[in-house]
Amino acid sequence: MTRFDGLGPLMAERGRALLATAVLLTGNTAAAEDLLQAALERLMRHWHRVRGDREAYLRRTLYHLAIDDWRGRRRRREVSLDADSLPARDGTEALHLRHALVRALATLPPRQRAVLVLRYWEQLTEAEAAQVLGCSVGTIKSTTSRALARLREVTAAWTSDGVPARKGARS
Repeated sequence: MTRFDGLGPLMAERGRALLATAVLLTGNTAAAEDLLQAALERLMRHWHRVRGDREAYLRRTLYHLAIDDWRGRRRRREVSLDADSLPARDGTEALHLRHALVRALATLPPRQRAVLVLRYWEQLTEAEAAQVLGCSVGTIKSTTSRALARLREVTAAWTSDGVPARKGARS
């Protein structure tokens, strides 16, 4: 029996999904790998105290680190997301739509991005998202509302294929 018994199987089974979530939270694969590594380090430091679902602890840590702009590092508000690293959830090749969604998501502040990822990528209820982030259901509702309104603003000028319209271009 090793000190971190169960970590290998957890990462083998859920590592790809955890990395995809981290990509949505950070903006690109390299930053996502760093964020996931930081969350894993925290899990390993507290391994003996974590009871129950260690993946839930790891996910909660990912979200908190992303929102807190982990380790005090300041990143640009807008990030360039690497949509190709995200798995297609529905099995189709809806690449243009995924790119558009990821570009729009990148324009949001970290807390709004985290709430939308929890609610629509992870498909958590408002209560579950509130529990993960340690806030009230009302905060989740208002943050979701503001984030969706901002996404509507960002995507309003986009063409039907999800590509931002060029300035000066005519429809």
